[in-house]
Amino acid sequence: QVQLVESGGGLVQPGGSLRLSCAASGSIFSILNMGWYRQAPGKQRELVAAITISGSTNYADSVKGRFTVSRDNAQKTVYLQMNTLKPEDTAVYYCNTAPTVRLTWGQGTQVTVSS
Repeated sequence: QVQLVESGGGLVQPGGSLRLSCAASGSIFSILNMGWYRQAPGKQRELVAAITISGSTNYADSVKGRFTVSRDNAQKTVYLQMNTLKPEDTAVYYCNTAPTVRLTWGQGTQVTVSS
């Protein structure tokens, strides 16, 4: 079974940047399409970025041009580079398979964008 550990969140000012990491256990990681999800208070969890096993990416319109998802299969890690952050990006960020969730959720990492 795959375990997921998200890290890299924090408090940043609008316009700032963060890089999130999702470390996965298990040899199956390299054949999983992965994504980053976020959930803000009072809102449903949404998929914001996805990356296939071959490296193709897709982004929600709200983050397109600002976020970049990447993966390192040797390290069993998926990354989310977040630039030009906005207050509306504030949420707990999680990784999982995408677009269908198949793994147990990790603890997530809090991203707060505030001045």
